[in-house]
Amino acid sequence: MTFEDYTFARGPALMRLARLLSGDEHRAEDLVQDVLARAYARWRRISRMEQPDTYVRRMLINAHHSWWRHRDNRDMSVANVVDRPQVRDAAAEMDLRDELWRLVCALPKRQRTVIVLRYYEDLDDNAIAEILDCATGTVRTHAKRGLAALRQNHGIRVAETMGTFQ
Repeated sequence: MTFEDYTFARGPALMRLARLLSGDEHRAEDLVQDVLARAYARWRRISRMEQPDTYVRRMLINAHHSWWRHRDNRDMSVANVVDRPQVRDAAAEMDLRDELWRLVCALPKRQRTVIVLRYYEDLDDNAIAEILDCATGTVRTHAKRGLAALRQNHGIRVAETMGTFQ
């Protein structure tokens, strides 16, 4: 598979993952662009791997975590500042998604990453462990703690609602 073929096939999925991790579309575009630029330089080696997509996802997650470590980058997004009025008609589902998304954004980065990979990317514990380069038990621990924090802050059955991200 050429780099262009990979980018065409997996670019939108990488963009969605970056947007969910960062919580900001513009920041997500920057992350994906940086990761794809680095992947292009190493594509010959990456393309020979058994699962190049896992490697590129790991690059994206690591780039997001590296970006977040810089103190200057800990700004507050507009979604956290602006409270939207509650509408109880057809927009109620959208409000629930927004509220849940704000809670997911407040989780620690590893818990948030596991929640996004599990419920949005629909990956199993083994795939997540491979991407994050950790044990499957660690993945389950982060998922359990993340879901517990979401339940405590929201008071709903979070696992059933996580499908509303899609």
